[in-house]
Amino acid sequence: MKGMERRMTTASSGSSGTSGFPDISISTERLVLRPLEEADVSAYTEMMNDELVTAWTSVPEPYTEADARTWITRLAPAERAEGRGIVLAVTEFLTQRLVGIIQLRATDWRVRSSELSYVVAPWARGEGYASEAALATAQWLFHDQKFERIELRTAADNTAAQQVAQKIGCISEGVLRGAWIARTRNGGDPFGGWLDIRTDLIVWSLLPEDIEGVSESLADSGFSAYSDWN
Repeated sequence: MKGMERRMTTASSGSSGTSGFPDISISTERLVLRPLEEADVSAYTEMMNDELVTAWTSVPEPYTEADARTWITRLAPAERAEGRGIVLAVTEFLTQRLVGIIQLRATDWRVRSSELSYVVAPWARGEGYASEAALATAQWLFHDQKFERIELRTAADNTAAQQVAQKIGCISEGVLRGAWIARTRNGGDPFGGWLDIRTDLIVWSLLPEDIEGVSESLADSGFSAYSDWN
């Protein structure tokens, strides 16, 4: 499959400030971004119990199948319907295996801005999937939903997340000091409990003009390009 394909199953765009995001599916060369389904509960639970996910996010620990089912069937759909954000499962096009998720949150319809975050399953890291999914989401948000700003916030020591932000064209805007609580293993013991640690957040922004040429740059680096809308 070449380029990116849009498939909308509702006409709602959120332009009134009260409507939600559309029920969207986005296809890239390697990935399909779609709404989470109850069939994803097991794979989603496994992914959210990964050590790095626990360390850098605020998800419950341990993360149970009940947590996943509540998020997938009730909370995430409400985010979309009420216009606060959208959560998309990221799956491999060929295998349909769950690669991760992309989430938009803290959406401001008047300013046309939203905050983007993502999680990638341990087995899928290092393949460029996070950059591919984030860029596809940004292109859809800018071109189809007419948004004007996307914001990313990365913990100061989360270098992998910072690399993704840079790859998709984000500009670093500054540091929010002591603005996040990360987690670390107590005494470094992999079987020990978790300790909360306060950390800084780096704020990144992405505007429509920032993604011009990014697709070609990623393609040169061995990642998928997004040259066409179908």
